[in-house]
Amino acid sequence: MSAILEKAVETTPQEAPKTIDGFHLLIDALKLNDIDTIFGLPGIPITDLTRMAQAEGIRVISFRHEQHAGNAAAAAGYLTQKPGICLTVSAPGFLNGLTALANATTNCFPMILISGSSEREIVDLQQGDYEEMDQLAIAKPLCKAAFRVLHAEDIGVGIARAIRSALSGRPGGVYLDLPAKLFAQTMEAAAGRKSLIRVVDPAPRQIPAPDAVKRALDLLKGAKKPLILLGKGAAYAQADAEIRSLVEKTGIPYLPMSMAKGLLPDNHGQSASAARSYVLAEADVVMLVGARLNWLLSHGKGKTWGGGSSKTSGGQQFIQIDISPTEADSNVPIAAPLVGDIGSCVSALLAGMGDGWAKAPTDWTTGVYERRDKNVAKMAETLTKNPSPMNFHSALNVIRNAIKARPDAIVVNEGANTLDFARSIVDMYEPRKRLDVGTWGIMGIGMGFAVAAAVTTGKPVIAIEGDSAFGFSGMECETICRYNLPVCVIVFNNNGVYKGTDVNAGGGKDVAPTVFVKDARYEMLMQAFGGVGVRATTPAELAKALDEAVASGRPTLINAIIDETAGTESGRITSLNPSAAKKK
Repeated sequence: MSAILEKAVETTPQEAPKTIDGFHLLIDALKLNDIDTIFGLPGIPITDLTRMAQAEGIRVISFRHEQHAGNAAAAAGYLTQKPGICLTVSAPGFLNGLTALANATTNCFPMILISGSSEREIVDLQQGDYEEMDQLAIAKPLCKAAFRVLHAEDIGVGIARAIRSALSGRPGGVYLDLPAKLFAQTMEAAAGRKSLIRVVDPAPRQIPAPDAVKRALDLLKGAKKPLILLGKGAAYAQADAEIRSLVEKTGIPYLPMSMAKGLLPDNHGQSASAARSYVLAEADVVMLVGARLNWLLSHGKGKTWGGGSSKTSGGQQFIQIDISPTEADSNVPIAAPLVGDIGSCVSALLAGMGDGWAKAPTDWTTGVYERRDKNVAKMAETLTKNPSPMNFHSALNVIRNAIKARPDAIVVNEGANTLDFARSIVDMYEPRKRLDVGTWGIMGIGMGFAVAAAVTTGKPVIAIEGDSAFGFSGMECETICRYNLPVCVIVFNNNGVYKGTDVNAGGGKDVAPTVFVKDARYEMLMQAFGGVGVRATTPAELAKALDEAVASGRPTLINAIIDETAGTESGRITSLNPSAAKKK
């Protein structure tokens, strides 16, 4: 009997080992690293991946255009300190996402663009595959790192390398290329799970050298007119308490760049925003915290900085806190580079100051605050005016009051005049509540950033859009309605780019290149998808519509009618437009 039993055992087929495919290895790798949201646009070969990811508990936010999905991923990375994930199809879809990836890299936002691609053997021989393109080669020059995964057992390594590259050092964009047949590959499930990697400490602290800390403190101690300049890197660092302690302990006036607004409240006693030109020209020692001396700061040169020529600085000395040592001396000499993560650097400065640190000289601070208060009072007079039709000041004053009442609301802002005026008029009170066009100053980030802000925070989002800027991403109003996001879009409608009054210089029948359809009904776009659309022609109408939108949390678009003559060509960067500069 035992012999018969043994024979039966020998001939009984063993249960086949359980397997896992590339789709689920990728999903499990993302979940293992606490990635809970994907922004993208489905299509061959990643449609099934979006379905499976959703089934496995990952939130999939599907857009109408890959560029806006990529912008959403970039903004999510900035807000959460986790790389935002953008998923696209191959070739044209990849190229659409690549614009956002390059912008994320320039702005130091952690983002991973994952794109399906054609098979290597066909691409390399240029045999004409569906959407054939060597995507890895194209992406490499435009992002921080780029990787391709060919085998299912390497998916875990690919995700781990992408995450670490996106977050470590100076954050940025990473491209991950996944050929179509990778998804269908299978391997034994237990081995597959072992191949996955949970990334440990992807953005490790980088402690500044003691001698560098001393050098910075010595320079600051001898300053007669010190200034602290806060960039969006300071906001991204989430070292809010340390930065506030540094500002208040030193008594130094501070100037926030636009996305650093709210790191300390804009109504803080040491804010020098309303005296920007004066402090930049007069300061003798400037401490840069997560800010770069790029074009937004006139490269640290010229008349803006102490009256120097266009080729030299005005004699200021700079302390620069940055995680990248190569950023120092990029435009002007940096007397005291302080290399490390912002939280560690600021903490080291505070420790080095001890308890007896002297406040900034009162003759300097008094002069700064007198000019600031004078300019604030002048602005207040302008904001009380109520012209008909509305201008930028009267309309933005409504939003200014709304943000004061709801400081937790997130502002997204793009345009030319709409952006420039909003930066100086709308005060922010909490960190990381303002998202705008960033280093490149590009248009088109609006709806992607707005969706990301709503999805990642759940807070009300107010997107302040020029009518030209809104045109880049306006179809994403459907996305906002589809996911029922608490986003209120305000389109500043002045019938054109800069203004709606240009004429055809050649006298032809076509309108001028900068002129749009007159009296466009933008609010009807949101209505078409089930949201709320309102046309506002007065501050009272705008205030009522905005209050109702924020209170209800319903997708809303307010078509704010602005005087078409109110704009200025090129906004406040006229010097970069040769024709406009010549006219001026």
